[in-house]
Amino acid sequence: MSDHGNNSAQILEERLRLGAGFGEEDRGRVLEILSALRRHLAHWRPEQVDLEISVKNRDGAEQKVTLEAWLPGWPSLVVSSTDPDLDHALAEVRKDLIRRIEDRKAKSGPRSRAARREHL
Repeated sequence: MSDHGNNSAQILEERLRLGAGFGEEDRGRVLEILSALRRHLAHWRPEQVDLEISVKNRDGAEQKVTLEAWLPGWPSLVVSSTDPDLDHALAEVRKDLIRRIEDRKAKSGPRSRAARREHL
């Protein structure tokens, strides 16, 4: 694993698509709330990462925020939140995606491969 330095600082700005329910006027707010994702995505080069965030029924009783990540060699990761507060929903999907990325990295890390060999 390597940190791609300055590339990781721009990974969200370059690779996050605003889907349904979000407009360009929301970009700064969304990027700020999702900013903690940067260091968890730094394992990959920016061009290897695709992210899309969308919201259905924005500001309604059944609001649903969905964040999808496509990372090389992994199935797509999809997380969502039905929190009625948009900022809380964004924070929830950020935390859930970080957890899923870290869980997946742990399962495919060197220790995990060694443990699998021992069981063979």
